[in-house]
Amino acid sequence: MPTISELFVYPIKSCAGIALNEARLLATGLEYDRYWMVTDPDGAMLTQRAYPRLALITVEIGQHELLIRAPGMSVLRTPLDAAALGAAPKVQTVVWRDAAYGLDTGEASAAWFSAFLGVPARLLRFNPERERIVDPEYTSSVGGATTYFADGFPLLVIGQASLDDLNVRLNSKGAPSIPIDRFRPNVVLTGLDAYEEDYIESLNVDGTQGQDVQLQLVKLCARCPMPTVDQAKGAPDPDWPNEPTDTLSTYRANPQRNGALTFGNNAVVARGAGAWLRVGQEVEAELAFGD
Repeated sequence: MPTISELFVYPIKSCAGIALNEARLLATGLEYDRYWMVTDPDGAMLTQRAYPRLALITVEIGQHELLIRAPGMSVLRTPLDAAALGAAPKVQTVVWRDAAYGLDTGEASAAWFSAFLGVPARLLRFNPERERIVDPEYTSSVGGATTYFADGFPLLVIGQASLDDLNVRLNSKGAPSIPIDRFRPNVVLTGLDAYEEDYIESLNVDGTQGQDVQLQLVKLCARCPMPTVDQAKGAPDPDWPNEPTDTLSTYRANPQRNGALTFGNNAVVARGAGAWLRVGQEVEAELAFGD
């Protein structure tokens, strides 16, 4: 039976993630996932696609603060609770083509991120008084799914066997294996065949205290070049700078996505907001192979 083997949250979009043994599931995804985002002074998002050094920024969820660290930098602290930002300026930004709404976390965080990245930057916290609606084309069955600063969906699910298969292909050409953090999933599953998550319609989990959790997998994840960034070094491998993209291009081009390279499946929360997911939980996968 499929089992949750790893859980990750990425509190600041495009910065390092945190591996967790358990995580609370909210309608917007896992708690604290993509609650913050780095932008330029005009509110345009900054990501590893253009600024791979963001991978070197690590975070820790404290009791009341998010602690942010990076090589050569002092520790930066910002409140977990948006209300603690007081009368912070409200900023309308864009995540790809979607409007998103942030609160500016202030001059200290702006100076910190600007110094580390070498470009003017600011840190936004998603404004919880606003909603960002997930593309209704993919969420009609759950009705009005929402997310924060994620690329498009509350959760990303990947099967461990898919990564294992990719690594066999990489090794066969002499390239090193890569870890799962290159693909930045929220939920990793064992007990599936390679790429079986492509065909999963829903995942059902017996949540804590009798809460029934259902995740609906709604759209295969098209991969940009970001998985080429070594998350431990904040840069591509100089010997294999285009991997794993080059290898994925040999077998993961999806004609239903206009040839995009897909790896992993995006999900929305159909039931169970407020429940906890835990590493080791068994899940029931319902498959839908289509016509």
